[in-house]
Amino acid sequence: MIIFKLDPKSGVPFYRQIIDQIRYGIVAGSLTVGEQLPTVRALAVELKVNLNTVSKAYKELEIQKVLETHQGTGTFIGPVAVDIEPRERSAKLKSICTEFYTIAASYGFKADEMITELKKIEGGVR
Repeated sequence: MIIFKLDPKSGVPFYRQIIDQIRYGIVAGSLTVGEQLPTVRALAVELKVNLNTVSKAYKELEIQKVLETHQGTGTFIGPVAVDIEPRERSAKLKSICTEFYTIAASYGFKADEMITELKKIEGGVR
């Protein structure tokens, strides 16, 4: 399961952020085939967004066969393989890093301090 987080400052519509997080979650192995997602209502409440926002994201992923909705039981990760093009993946990483660097630098942190901390996080040390 993944923890959904929306960034109102990113300029990316919330439904698109939900779609991207599900797609990246599948590629990363955080979401697996057959895994149940929160209901539209539950996710909308959790993220504090309109039901239609979550519904739109789920519907778009259903059209792409990434998700399957079974009446009365819920929404599940479908068996379709999700591929993210290297260019899209690279652009997403650049965007994340730029945002991270901007925030950290505004607090006076240097790049080498950030790299050290990222390595600690990656290694499971906090």
